[in-house]
This record gives sequence, C-alpha cells and structure tokens, in this order.
Amino acid sequence: MMKRRRFLGHAAALTGGHILVALGGAGAGEAIAASNTTSTTSVSTTATAVSADGAVIPSATSIVDHLANVWTLNNGFIYKNGVKDKDSYNVSLLLWYGGMIYQRGTGGQFYVMTWANRWLPCADPRIALTVPAGGFYGINGHYDYPFTPQQLITALQSLGCTSYRVGCDASSKQVNALIGLADAFRSVGFTLLPMLNFGLRDANGNLYPSESAAYFATRAGAVTVAKALAPHGISMYECGNELTRDRAIILNSTQAGTGPRDFNNANWPILRGAIQGMIDGVKSVQPNAKCGVNFTVADIGASDMLWDGEQPDGSGGYRKMRWDITTWHNYQPYGDIFSIGIDGAGPGFNLPVYCKARYGVPFMITEWNAAPEENEQFRAGYVQQKLQRFYAARKNEGIQAVMYYDLISGDQTYGIVMNDLAPIDPTHTAFSAFTASNADL
Repeated sequence: MMKRRRFLGHAAALTGGHILVALGGAGAGEAIAASNTTSTTSVSTTATAVSADGAVIPSATSIVDHLANVWTLNNGFIYKNGVKDKDSYNVSLLLWYGGMIYQRGTGGQFYVMTWANRWLPCADPRIALTVPAGGFYGINGHYDYPFTPQQLITALQSLGCTSYRVGCDASSKQVNALIGLADAFRSVGFTLLPMLNFGLRDANGNLYPSESAAYFATRAGAVTVAKALAPHGISMYECGNELTRDRAIILNSTQAGTGPRDFNNANWPILRGAIQGMIDGVKSVQPNAKCGVNFTVADIGASDMLWDGEQPDGSGGYRKMRWDITTWHNYQPYGDIFSIGIDGAGPGFNLPVYCKARYGVPFMITEWNAAPEENEQFRAGYVQQKLQRFYAARKNEGIQAVMYYDLISGDQTYGIVMNDLAPIDPTHTAFSAFTASNADL
C-alpha cells in the first residue's frame, strides 16, 4: 500500500472470481505434462476426509485434497479420481503439503500443481529455509514524519521493532530523510528497508510506452537512491510496491491473481521492465545488495511468470527475473496468508511455503494489518493472533521479517501510535507484550 489514503478497494471485493478451481488438476510425471486424460485405474476414489498435511504416497495409499479429489500413485503414474494423465510417468512420490499437491520424479526433481492447473518445478516444500535473526519484528513509516530519527527509534523500541520500511523515490528530500534514518539506525543495530517507490508511469501519470522505457526510467531512479544510501550502510531494497495490482496489469481486481490469465498480456512487459530496472539499478551500484520484489493478495500467477520468463498468454523465452527476497502484503480481507484462497475463504494454500519451494529465497510480509473498519479491541486480538502465527512459521517458512502497517495514524485507522507518538491501546500493548515475550533469535 504505502499510501496515506488507506485501503485498496480490491481487498474487500475479493469474492467469487474464476480462479477457484481444483487444487490439483490432471496428473503429470517427471516432465511438466498437459492435463489430457486417457485411462482409468480401479483404485478406490471414495473420499472420506481431507488428508493430513504432509501425507505422502508412499506410505499412504491415497491423498484427499480440500476439494475431495482423490490422488493415487500406481507404477509411476499419477491418478486423480481414478483418471490417469496420459503424459505422467516416472513419479516416485506424491505429497500433500500446505494445501497443494507436489510430486517428485525418479530423477529427484519436485513439481507443484498450481491453481492454474499446471505443474511447475520447485524444491521439496518440507525443507526448512534458514533466515538471519535480528530484524523479524518491523513496522512501516513515512519519510516526512515530523520527528527526529531518535524519537522514531524510541517509538520502535517501545514496540520491540528492529526493522523499519520507508518508501523512497529519487528526490533529494526523500533520499536525505532516509540517510538521516540510516545513520541513526546503525548506532542501535536497526534495519532500514527502503522501498523503491517507482512504478509503471512517468511523472505525468502516463503508462510507459514500452518495456525498455520502463526499464531505463526505474533503473535511473534506483541508481540514484542506491548511490546515496550505500555509503550509509543500506544493503537491502524492496523494488516496487503492489505493482501487480496496478489497473494496467490486473485485469479484474476482484480476482485472486493465482493464474497467468488474470493479468494484462499487452502491458505485462512494462511491469517486467519496471521491476527489472530497479533490480539492475541497485545491483549496478551494490552488486551484493539484496533486492526484494513485492506482490500482494494471492498473486502467485504474477510471481511465477516473472520468475519463469513468461507472458500471461503462455508464451515464454523472456528474461527470467531473480530476486533475493520475496515480499508480500497480507491484510485481513485477503485471508490468512498460510491458507489463502481467492476470497479470503477456503480452500486455501500456504503461500509462504509455495514461495519457498518455488523461489528458494527468504520471505517478508512487508505490510499487514486488520481491515480499516475494525475497532481497536478487534485489532489488538488480530495483532496477537497474527504475530503468534508469523513467529511460529519464521524458521520453517523462511520468514525473515513481518512489518506492520503502520506506525503513525492521526485517525486510528491503521497506525499504532497517534500523531504525538502516544500509544493507541490496546493494540500497542498487545504488540509490545508479544515482542517482549518472544525473542527474535
């Protein structure tokens, strides 16, 4: 989000889109296969209950997914509801994990069946991803808060936060504000995450005319910011903010974004150019800097296309984007990120596990909060509940940081302190009590 006028209209409207399809799809084998079916097996397909998370064939004889599909494995072939895909072969393992079906071929390669009914290569989702400790608890702020860096440090310390996300463009006003924060944060060991606030449009609000135009514009901005901040200890950047939800990119904001065809094929190269430009701009100044790329809602259709070098129409062969951190936004109306569905309901899937298996890099939730209409009593309970779940998952799911949105709010819509830095309770107390009792180790 990172705007003062909060809440995205699409968030509350995420209902009933066309992506609510079978968690599985037709089976496949060591190669990614089509969904055509040719034969059946006599294996029983009577579903009784959803299989326990982590169920695997072998040793189980069948797996039942959230939609009551029965998956079996016989002589290296996958069957769904007794029907074999004609192209499946050499499958040695079938796994139900995090609300998704995974398979392993005899060569050792894992694949996951996506919501778009296709197998994509991945790692074993059960393998824990190690992330550095020390910056797990974070919060969002803005460059123009009327407080000194030391006052902000005190406010963060009262919450138990050690990481701070701030949007920044290439203007001297914003860059200088971040330099002041970076210098102050180094003395207390805090992490400052600049969010490079460059998008798909020029200064007049016009969509860039081409991928190259978007690339060179955002690259220039990223170079300016990185050159200014690198001498002050900044070594991690987030490249863009909810760009997959730009009206030029998402075809219908009420849809989940779990499939490639949820996105605008004609404008997709502009998104690809803008994000790649930011990454390349930072890396040209700081080759070892970490670059995160941001997504939101359930937009794995977008993240997969960028990672695999594909277009929404299914064409491929484009540059495969690589980022060092996957960043995501997860507000209450989007649903639980560990079981996220199309409309905040079920059946859902564990999005951090999916990203860990697909991209193999740390994960950050760089914005999260309850819905704006909720009262503070509800918000306090939500904060406690979500922090508990985030904290429990941080080691297995590779969650490096979770950053509450946001620090200051004059009208108590989102912030956790008032304009004078006075705590907004009971939310502030719920947050600080949790961080005090659960060390970031």
